[in-house]
Amino acid sequence: MKKSIFIASALVLMGMAACSSSKSESKDSDTTLAAVEDEIVVEEDSLARIFKDEAKRSEVATDSTWAVTESGLKYIVVKEGTGKSPKATDEVTVHYRGQLTTGFEFDSSYNRGEPATFPLNRVIAGWTEGLQLMKEGGKTIFYIPYQLGYGEEGAGPQIPPCSDLIFEVELLKVNE
Repeated sequence: MKKSIFIASALVLMGMAACSSSKSESKDSDTTLAAVEDEIVVEEDSLARIFKDEAKRSEVATDSTWAVTESGLKYIVVKEGTGKSPKATDEVTVHYRGQLTTGFEFDSSYNRGEPATFPLNRVIAGWTEGLQLMKEGGKTIFYIPYQLGYGEEGAGPQIPPCSDLIFEVELLKVNE
């Protein structure tokens, strides 16, 4: 969150600098803006770093190792469920938290205080594939490459184009 505020503040300052400079100072302003842009460093969140650590890769995902599917979906099983696994045509009820690899949280059913219910075949491909690996009562963290997420278009102002996503998902119920 601090990183998001820092980036937003830097962008506001750059905009203010650009708006307040006169035309005769535009060359100096461009140099100043370039210097500020060079100072902005977007770091990866700790979860994103875990999924890049090949030493933690395994054939079987656990709470301390991650696995990857043929499509490129990476996942960590935080808690193994004991109930039913959904099919792509099922409706599911979940609690979830979605973030960018920078740690910026763009959506959370936890913050809204109520789980979400939706047809599994009407969400991004990474969700459709990933939730079918789960069982009711389970909790999994998914690293979804942009090709299985919102692609080259992104999704509104909060999810830029070509953004890999991280979702923490708790499968509460499979509603057939």
